[in-house]
Amino acid sequence: MIRGLRLPPNSRILDVAAGTGEVTRLLQRHGHRVISLDQSREMLGQAVAGGAVAALGRAEELPFPRESFDALTFTYLLRYVEDPLPCMRELVRVVRPGGSIGMVEFGRPRGAWGALWRFYTRTCLPLAGKYIGHGWEQVGSFLGPSIDEFWRRFPGDSLIELWEEAGLERVTRTDMSLGGGIFMTGRKK
Repeated sequence: MIRGLRLPPNSRILDVAAGTGEVTRLLQRHGHRVISLDQSREMLGQAVAGGAVAALGRAEELPFPRESFDALTFTYLLRYVEDPLPCMRELVRVVRPGGSIGMVEFGRPRGAWGALWRFYTRTCLPLAGKYIGHGWEQVGSFLGPSIDEFWRRFPGDSLIELWEEAGLERVTRTDMSLGGGIFMTGRKK
């Protein structure tokens, strides 16, 4: 995703749903000035411990003025918001015209890989979570159905259409890992 954004060095970037700051740190290693935003104080604490500048907040109500950033990234966000279109519009709002937005999300492989993916997300992840420790069984059990529901809501090119309706152009989607992951990029009009 970071390479796909094609950002000049020293870009000002907002990393939304930053969690523990993994993407933030990658962006910083590429020479960018990044703010990590997440709604979880605990996750942001880990991001700050890793060197992030952080802001507590929700993607649906960003605490920044219009056109504050050269780019914006987010990972695994749209599955968790009630209405993705207003959320995307809010993300676009804080990016300058011509600025980039990038997303990483789980996909759903097709064909034989789809059956293996379904087995993995519905059986292996919950089982592994049971043995990893407290709370992980619930996470493992939640993930597969969450991914499936998201792609039922946004089949085919409808996610690209959502991004365009939110004010982005030159939207691209790239499948990774046999379709188990995707990244998307777009530019603000």
